[in-house]
Amino acid sequence: MTQKRAEPSRHIAILLSLYNGTAYLDAQLASLLAQTHTDWTLYWRDDASTDNSKSRMRAFAEGPGQGQCIEITSRHERLGVAGSYAHLLDAIPDTPYVAFADQDDIWEPQKLEWAMNATQDAANHHPVGTPLLYCARQYLTNADLVIFQKSPPLRHRPDFPASLTQNIATGHTVLLNAAAHRLLRNNPPPPSILHDWWAYLLTAAAGGEIIFDTRCVSYYRQHAHNTVGATGSFIRRAWAACRRGPRAFMTIFHANVQHLLNQPEILSAPTRRLLNDIVQARTFPARLRLLFRYPTLRRQRFSENTVFRIWYLFSR
Repeated sequence: MTQKRAEPSRHIAILLSLYNGTAYLDAQLASLLAQTHTDWTLYWRDDASTDNSKSRMRAFAEGPGQGQCIEITSRHERLGVAGSYAHLLDAIPDTPYVAFADQDDIWEPQKLEWAMNATQDAANHHPVGTPLLYCARQYLTNADLVIFQKSPPLRHRPDFPASLTQNIATGHTVLLNAAAHRLLRNNPPPPSILHDWWAYLLTAAAGGEIIFDTRCVSYYRQHAHNTVGATGSFIRRAWAACRRGPRAFMTIFHANVQHLLNQPEILSAPTRRLLNDIVQARTFPARLRLLFRYPTLRRQRFSENTVFRIWYLFSR
């Protein structure tokens, strides 16, 4: 008699860091309860809020979310966005899947189901233990959830070289499998970037797959208190980049390269070659040759990529 293969677990640990999120928190929590995929646990911590975010969250945990919410209380100080999510990633038990949630967005009811199905389908095409990261597009809205546009589609397939130049994995759309979670456990991001970009970098650096869903899975509020917004206008993005200037961008770029090189045990062979080539390319001719050798070391849009290449070629 042939033994039936056990179905893989579809349980998801949803991570939520709160900081003065009272204004929009209830709507986000309601969208979690409305998910068509119901096999989840919400792990949350309050990052030293000064409003009543914690009490609102506890009321939810004792009421509509009873049995599906666990508060992480091992650290009470303010850690900041990246630090708070890094602590949550460290504190939760091993779990088949991990998703990030933000306190002020709203999820489509099928969000977790779409992410789960896409990730499990990708897993069928890879060896067991391959890190996988799912992310997706969003509806960009104002504070009142009036949609003004969709986030941009990708023009180029995400891979490791591209991950060094730009984050395309918006945090609250991300789903990680267990192998990707293990990469992040006790491995906080460098000071320059947030948890979502670090998850994208590590997954790609380890030879994992990045799954990008062209559907909009959430309503991403753009308001005065966003830690990081998704500026829809190219002109505004370009102006913001010019204001930051090449020094800030290239400092982040080279810091990420060095941070990854400091943990060679997780890197795939192609990743190690690229990172070492970047470190050794110190002159204009060497950097120009590197850009030709690695054509996917680029940003998604032609104009943004042009700026990146100029900054890279001429940076110190």
